Amino acid sequence: MIVDSANVVGSRPDGWWRDRAGAARRLHEQLLAAVLPYDEVVLILEGAARRGIPAGQDGRLRTVHAPGSGDDAIVQAVMAQVDVGDGRGITVVTADRVLRDRVSAVGARSVSPSSLLDQL
Repeated sequence: MIVDSANVVGSRPDGWWRDRAGAARRLHEQLLAAVLPYDEVVLILEGAARRGIPAGQDGRLRTVHAPGSGDDAIVQAVMAQVDVGDGRGITVVTADRVLRDRVSAVGARSVSPSSLLDQL
């Protein structure tokens, strides 16, 4: 599973815009504690949110700092998983319609932020 952190965090009006790094940290902690049906969860951070969590692996959760566009980093992450070709399905969590079309075109399915948040 690949998580569009900006889109997931932005789906709830809880004041995240005042502390993007803190919002990223809270999502990271929720993902660490969650029991999700995926071998790996990839959290994509962009902009100010990158200050909240260092890039790297933490158990089944991998944090990636997008060097530019978070959407581009998500598509690259999908393509890297498709290239592995191990038969696992790739799920991207986002409500961004353009991004949903982009990841679908390279072999992933997408689900809404609420579907993930309901599991956290």
